[in-house]
Amino acid sequence: MNDTADTESPDRYVSFRGINCEDNSTRLLAVIMKHIDDPAKTNPFWERFKERIAKAEDVHARTADGLCLLCSHVYYIEELFDDYDDTEGLALLRKLEDECC
Repeated sequence: MNDTADTESPDRYVSFRGINCEDNSTRLLAVIMKHIDDPAKTNPFWERFKERIAKAEDVHARTADGLCLLCSHVYYIEELFDDYDDTEGLALLRKLEDECC
């Protein structure tokens, strides 16, 4: 077995060691909220998304956790970041998608 994989970038297909999906999703969600909390940038889809994220935080009421919601809405999130030229958001989305989704 080659131990060099431990020093390279994390790979979820080998091990989740060194990957913090909860932190990745929290950071991404903060950037999303920065946009959709702005009344000029939101729409009915994002308002519903906010409701689902709030529900995901309640372990007794949720049907999906936050990570699941983020991973299942990658294309919409990417479009949001593209629309507002948010390179930080796109980088966080790619990180989450590569490591956790």
